[in-house]
Amino acid sequence: MARALPESHEVVHRSCPLCEAHCGVSVEVDRTSQTVVTIRGDEADPRSGGYLCPKAYGLKGLHEDPDRLRGPQRRVGPRGDPDATWEEIGWDEAFDLVGEQLRAVREAHGPNSIATYIGNPTAHDLGSLVYGQVFQRALGTKWRFSASSVDQLPKMMSSAFLYGNPLGFPVPDIDRTDFLLMLGANPLVSNGSLCTAPDFPGRLAKLRGRGGRLVVVDPRRTETAAIADEHLAIRPGSDAYFLFALANVLFEEGLVSLGPLKAFTNGVEEVQTLAKDFPPEAVEAATGIKAATTRRIARELAATERAVCYGRIGTCTQAFGTLSSWLVDVVNVLSGNVDRPGGAMWPRAASGPGVDPPRAPGPAPYGRWHTHVRGLPEFNGELPVAALAEEIDEAPEAERVHAMVTMAGNPVLSTPNGARLAKAFESLDFMVSVDIYRNETTRFADVILPPTGQLEHSNYEMVFDLMSVRHWSKYSPRVMPKPDDARDASEILSELAGRMAGVGAEVVEQVMLSSLLAEAVGRPGTPCPDVTEAEAREKLGDMPGTDRVLDLLLRAGPHGDRFADASDGLSLERVRAAEHGLDLGPMEPRLPAMLATESGRLELAPPVFVEDVERLRSDLAARSGRDGLVLIGRRNLRSNNSWMHNVEALAKGPERCTLLVHPEDAARLGLVDGATARVRSRVGELTAPVALDAGLLQGVVSLPHGYGHGAPGAQLGVAARHAGVNTNLLTDERDIDVPSGNGVFSGIPVEVAPA
Repeated sequence: MARALPESHEVVHRSCPLCEAHCGVSVEVDRTSQTVVTIRGDEADPRSGGYLCPKAYGLKGLHEDPDRLRGPQRRVGPRGDPDATWEEIGWDEAFDLVGEQLRAVREAHGPNSIATYIGNPTAHDLGSLVYGQVFQRALGTKWRFSASSVDQLPKMMSSAFLYGNPLGFPVPDIDRTDFLLMLGANPLVSNGSLCTAPDFPGRLAKLRGRGGRLVVVDPRRTETAAIADEHLAIRPGSDAYFLFALANVLFEEGLVSLGPLKAFTNGVEEVQTLAKDFPPEAVEAATGIKAATTRRIARELAATERAVCYGRIGTCTQAFGTLSSWLVDVVNVLSGNVDRPGGAMWPRAASGPGVDPPRAPGPAPYGRWHTHVRGLPEFNGELPVAALAEEIDEAPEAERVHAMVTMAGNPVLSTPNGARLAKAFESLDFMVSVDIYRNETTRFADVILPPTGQLEHSNYEMVFDLMSVRHWSKYSPRVMPKPDDARDASEILSELAGRMAGVGAEVVEQVMLSSLLAEAVGRPGTPCPDVTEAEAREKLGDMPGTDRVLDLLLRAGPHGDRFADASDGLSLERVRAAEHGLDLGPMEPRLPAMLATESGRLELAPPVFVEDVERLRSDLAARSGRDGLVLIGRRNLRSNNSWMHNVEALAKGPERCTLLVHPEDAARLGLVDGATARVRSRVGELTAPVALDAGLLQGVVSLPHGYGHGAPGAQLGVAARHAGVNTNLLTDERDIDVPSGNGVFSGIPVEVAPA
């Protein structure tokens, strides 16, 4: 029975934006005091059914955080000076200052002298997504960096080269599969990644409840491995060998079964030739997985009618991240588990393209320009962030980065060799950050522009609809009133775009809308060819901002009403009326219509991947002479990004930033539980408290990411009390996955000793 609410209280239903799961929450608000009373799981939400992880309770703490910035801040004093002070200024003054300084840098050194870095939270905010792209186009720079190249860039490359769409991730259909082979993922902590599945623990329980099997491949007995039917402790960085060995068995034992994919798939024979060099017996020493076990797993994949292989961050953030990500797809294709229920499938996002293919067929967006110092290739319009520091402090004067824009990011903590990046930021001519905190990165900014908090603006999960295990649509209304003189991210970014383009924000709004309408209506090949732009504009109304953009994307999307009043399809009005969200059904087969490669076929052996196999062969030969410890990362259920460490409700409790060490390694090294260890790599050194973990593979140690708070000039009081250490003082910006340039965070050689 529902609890009776006091007369002044209201409950608002929306999605939690703090991780990819986007579970439904019910936020109870006291409208008299305009305060959040409590946050509960929304039992009527068709996606999560009331499930909630601890992060959601952090929404209240985030909203009330006294360290969260409420107005524009200007630094007074030299960049990097720990004694520099900050003063709050007005929005007009802030926009004038930022516009003048960025234009001056662009006029003096060219558009590519301004670099941008986009952080992970941007993907969780519709306003930042839509208007961030508009702002970057107005800047005119190609020097774009983001959290993608410390996370999922290799998977994006695999999707681009095989299927023609960098964001066309094949999603494991976990609700219908009977055998889930999981590599480098820990969804009981992450809640799922590139696989939007609210209540992932419940879904895994249902998988096993219907007699299915869960096999986890990970160097550590993670929380997910602990509930699996089988845990295979693989050596860090060797996933590509294991996956190639699976492919080898599928070919050698005649278990390849492409099914309908055979009619439009190229490169199978080439993959077969490559796989011959990696039989299970040849890679056993490298992976630590017995050859007989590898053969059995391959047979189970082939024999199970509904099976899927799923690889996540551990397969991306290693020296062979692109090959590992590609080989996950290869194994699924060869075993016939692509584009069928229970296998790897593609969602049709409600706010996504309404026609197939989702982009014009053509070559993958790769290598169209390169960094100046190392010549690292662009992919999908961005460069690897492992090259950012050197582009600031090593590139020739005429080509180097002179100004920096960060949006909801903290690359000093989250990217390779953070100490070097911090030093590079000190040499910039100008820096601006769109961020709610003064953190380890934004303390170097000249101006910080804070957008409204998560509960102070509306939202829609546009990105994560693209990787959802079911088709859903849910609008998240503004919970708390927008404070006086506050700005949403969309308003900040459209104003900055106007300053860079020399026009008003209202002109930016109209140009953007016209561009979106041109892609959606009025001509053959668009989702709504029979709707004129004038008709669409009339239906959308004249209210600027993200809601109008969302209405257009929903109406023109694959589940949309196509601007027809009599249709039962989606519009913003219909989605808003369904306060708990809409379940639009399971994923359905989409091949070959969605393929957008240059050939129009599934390209299983792209040359860029085939060429990199030689590096894999060479590494296999060199591995026999290697020993010593290697470092891997890990996540915690109460955190997702570094900024969550400033929310007391999430940060409190036992020490989490510990160095996990296997008891036998600890005994050999002279380490004891709770003591302090010194960890050293090529680029840095740190000390951390030791925690013994018998579930860790011997020869492997682990530190979590996102810590290392308390830097001079930062304003993160709670985080400073739970500072931890920055594991990226140890990661090496020179150590990258070669094809993608993605940073390597797993398998880092380290020396460990008592401190």
